[in-house]
Amino acid sequence: QVQLVESGGGLVQVGDSLRLSCAAAGLTFSTYAVGWFRQAPGKEREFVARINWSNGITGYADSVKGRFTVSRDRVKNTVYLQMNNLRAEETAVYFCAAGAGGTLLRGYAYWGQGTQVTVSS
Repeated sequence: QVQLVESGGGLVQVGDSLRLSCAAAGLTFSTYAVGWFRQAPGKEREFVARINWSNGITGYADSVKGRFTVSRDRVKNTVYLQMNNLRAEETAVYFCAAGAGGTLLRGYAYWGQGTQVTVSS
């Protein structure tokens, strides 16, 4: 059974940083892309960042470029999302997902349950 588990969310102030983690059970990331998405209350889930596990190539939404960094740890089979200079409007549930990749939800077959990030002003 495939399970993705996000962790690292919490309550922070505007301008603070957080690092989210995505660990997999029952799945090895080696043949997948891993994406991060977020969903704010009343809004659609949106793409944030992705990383191709095999070659480390990354991609970001324009709104997070220069502030967020996605990375991987091959030994731990874990993907991270380092988020710096957080903004209040980035309050959302953050999800990781594994699949073929890209910026669309349908590019990912496996999803975690999400972790709440709240940015207080």
